[in-house]
Amino acid sequence: MTDVHSKEIRSKNMRAISTQQTAIEKQLAGLLTECGIPFRTQDASLAGKPDFVLDSHRCIIFTHGCFWHRHHCYLFKMPATRREFWLNKLESNVTRDQRHITSLVTLGWRVLVIWECSLRWKKKLTPEAITERLEEWIYSGACHAEIDTQGIHQLDL
Repeated sequence: MTDVHSKEIRSKNMRAISTQQTAIEKQLAGLLTECGIPFRTQDASLAGKPDFVLDSHRCIIFTHGCFWHRHHCYLFKMPATRREFWLNKLESNVTRDQRHITSLVTLGWRVLVIWECSLRWKKKLTPEAITERLEEWIYSGACHAEIDTQGIHQLDL
C-alpha cells in the first residue's frame, strides 16, 4: 500500500512533530514542580539528551511516546504503509534508547522512563498516581524503572 501523502507533504508533517516541550513533558514538569523537586530539562551533555535531570537525586527521567519508542501498549500500532522502513526506524530507536540508558547507568545515574500511555488518553493514571510512583522510585534507590498504565516496573539492564 502506498502512502496517502506525497513525499514532500509527509516530510513536512514529520518535521512538524516536536521533540521538546511536548504535552507529556509539560505535564510531568508540572508534577515535579508541585512535588518541590528541582530539575533541569534537555541536558545535551548527557546521553540521550534526557527530558529531566534531577541532580539532587542523581536521577534521569525520559518521557517516551508509545509510538516512537515502540511501547507494547494499546497506543502502539505499526503503520500499514512502508512497513520495512518503520520496523527499521522504530527498532533503531529502541536500540538507541537502551544504549543511552546503559551509558547513563554506567556513569552513576538512575534512569526512569515514563510512557505516554500513563499520562494521556483513556487508560492514563491520575496525577496523584503518577506522583506517588515517581516519588516511590526517586526515593527507592532503584537503578532503572518504567512507569506505564500498569504502574511502576523495576528493570534490569
